[in-house]
Amino acid sequence: MAGIGFSLKRLFSKKGVFALCKAYGYAGIICAGPMVLGVILLSGMALVARLAGVSSHERELMNSMLTYSLLWSLTVTSWFNMVITRYASDMLYEDKPDRVMPSFYGSLSIMLTVGAVLYGIFLHFSGVPLIYRLECLWFSLVLMVVWTETVYLTALKDYKGIVLAFAISLMIGFIIALVLVILGHATISALMLCVIVSYGILMVWYYKLLLDYFPTCRGSKFTFLRWLDKYRSLALIGGFVNIGLFAHLVIMYFGPLKVQVQGLFYGAPAHDVPALLAFFSILITTINFVTSVEVRFYPKYRNYYSLFNDNGSIRDIEQANTEMISVLRRELTYAGHKQFVCTVMFVVFGTFFMESTSMGFGDLSIGIFRFQCAGYGIYAIANSIMLILLYFQDYFGALLGTFAFASISVGATVFSILYLPVTLYGLGFFFGGLCFYLIVWLRLEWYVKRLPYYLLCRQAVVPDLEHGLFTSLCNVLDARQERLEEKARLRLEKKADKRRESVYMHLQEEMDESLNHIDEISKHLEEMKR
Repeated sequence: MAGIGFSLKRLFSKKGVFALCKAYGYAGIICAGPMVLGVILLSGMALVARLAGVSSHERELMNSMLTYSLLWSLTVTSWFNMVITRYASDMLYEDKPDRVMPSFYGSLSIMLTVGAVLYGIFLHFSGVPLIYRLECLWFSLVLMVVWTETVYLTALKDYKGIVLAFAISLMIGFIIALVLVILGHATISALMLCVIVSYGILMVWYYKLLLDYFPTCRGSKFTFLRWLDKYRSLALIGGFVNIGLFAHLVIMYFGPLKVQVQGLFYGAPAHDVPALLAFFSILITTINFVTSVEVRFYPKYRNYYSLFNDNGSIRDIEQANTEMISVLRRELTYAGHKQFVCTVMFVVFGTFFMESTSMGFGDLSIGIFRFQCAGYGIYAIANSIMLILLYFQDYFGALLGTFAFASISVGATVFSILYLPVTLYGLGFFFGGLCFYLIVWLRLEWYVKRLPYYLLCRQAVVPDLEHGLFTSLCNVLDARQERLEEKARLRLEKKADKRRESVYMHLQEEMDESLNHIDEISKHLEEMKR
């Protein structure tokens, strides 16, 4: 993410309200664009289906299928995203940009295979028509590619291209859906296809941007697997964050609020819709982390670490440490204030919106919405602090916080379903976010006081080479790839030998014909002499 912050600093240095809005808009699309696209498309397609006269059962089924596919794609990619982020940043730091795209292909090949097999098994027994199953599987695979592309897009500086891809893909999806409504063909299958096309355009466009930035590839596609052993805590951190964020939604599908839509597709509209609305309250902190914390904190952070590498004096290091911690505290405090104001506004105006609309929101949904807003607000601040811990390579502290977030969110949600009244649903996620915040905040306070010790005394003099399951798998896949490349090379050599042999034989035949022709001419000349 530091690459984004470093480049956005130039945008924020420009004066004027328009320039400021432009910078915040770019940051928002880059950080939260695909997720916002998903929410807008889900809501928009539901509206289009209502305009087309689709039955409420079919609309609920479409929402359930799209939601399941969205959650599944996020679940699969969450275990890889932080690791490949670390791998890509290491390759760029080592000035090996040609090693980046092979990791993209390798990670996607694993995620798509695992995701397709497991989700395909679920869809096979889901009890929906075959065309719906195929579209759900297709949609989830496209989403996996998009989520993975967003990881690598942090290295790009082409903000206009990223924003343009987002806007055009969204617009095309809606235009096709409206055309189908006009033509009277707006079925659930057709509308799901519109969503797939929209994300597909975004996927292809993002891939084109990546190829423009990383045009060359060299090395094995599976080298990044060694990073899964070396930084296995990053994989667990990403997975635990995903579990903490979304597990409480799935758990509600088995509680008193559940509604069986069709087959294995369940929903809990009284809980899901308020949670969806509350989710938007964290966008301000998501954008603020990049535009404020990174833009202002990262230069101090880089200066502090460079003094250790460039033989800085003790006085300079202590001064840089004081400045870095001061900026960090100030920016995290500002982020907390902004999130608090945003949460209060969402609770006040969101409650008014839910009470005044005719969408059927009752006191239960409004109460859940308030708990969810508070929970998401605390999570947003905790997640920002956790990312700062990752900056300082405190993987243990980040892992401890995310594990508490996942386990308490799941456990408290299950407890609320079993023993608490429905009016307190949403309290489990709130407690999970609160524990997450307390742990990472206390850990950061403790860690920064001992930062020089961790930098100088806890680093390994000789790199610790991990030899685990994924390293062994990487060795097997690398050996397999080498054998395939060797076979391909031998096939090419054989083809080249055959071509050379064919050319040689052709030349030999032409030479023999030429010699025969010369002999005939010689005989003819001798006859003429006689």
